Amino acid sequence: MTKVKLIARDLEMSFGARLLFKADALSLCQGDVIYLQGDNGTGKSTLMKILAGLMAPTKGKIETEGFAKNSWWRRNPLLGKAVYLHQHPYLFDGTVEYNLTYGLNFSSETKAKAKQRITQAIEMAQLGSLLHARASNLSGGERQRLAIARAWILQPKLLMLDEPTSNMDKDSQELVLKMIQQLKHEGTGMLLSSHQNCALTSICEQQWHIEGERVTTAYQHPESLPAQESLYVIAN
Repeated sequence: MTKVKLIARDLEMSFGARLLFKADALSLCQGDVIYLQGDNGTGKSTLMKILAGLMAPTKGKIETEGFAKNSWWRRNPLLGKAVYLHQHPYLFDGTVEYNLTYGLNFSSETKAKAKQRITQAIEMAQLGSLLHARASNLSGGERQRLAIARAWILQPKLLMLDEPTSNMDKDSQELVLKMIQQLKHEGTGMLLSSHQNCALTSICEQQWHIEGERVTTAYQHPESLPAQESLYVIAN
């Protein structure tokens, strides 16, 4: 089976006259676990949104491998293969249970298997006592646990985690770590940002760093990247 892969080439992102960052070539493949580093304001969240198909860069192109036609660029972030989770995640208006079961209609699994995964997610994220609570009434840590549990249920091919434990106490961080470790074991490709090294960043096997308006990596080999299907191209 072909692995899902995103490749950004000659990427540039600016806001007005301000250059946020440039990158010659970035590759995120199913199975990769990458730690995205950078100071506040360097563009970590913006880069994640670009790779998740939620924003277009000022220049450059995003190419794909292994995606079904038109399956990557979708306005609903839960329906695409690349899922982006902000540190203040969007949750649907309704109960915790509604948020967890929302993806059932779009799952390729049988209903029995999908429901079994929901049950596992509820247990892993310790959301059982909150199923009938409104998502809007949850604490910051509870909201983040719910958002990650919802993504875990959908088994995304690629997952962007933007400061995933920033609003959590130690116990919640441990619960999230277990879910993310399970996704890693299942082969989900992940790009994870954090202001500091922690238990989550310790599971990462590669690093990207935004500094001095450049995105640098330890494995950047543009000449070895194969030609892929182009999703969009912004002219230089």
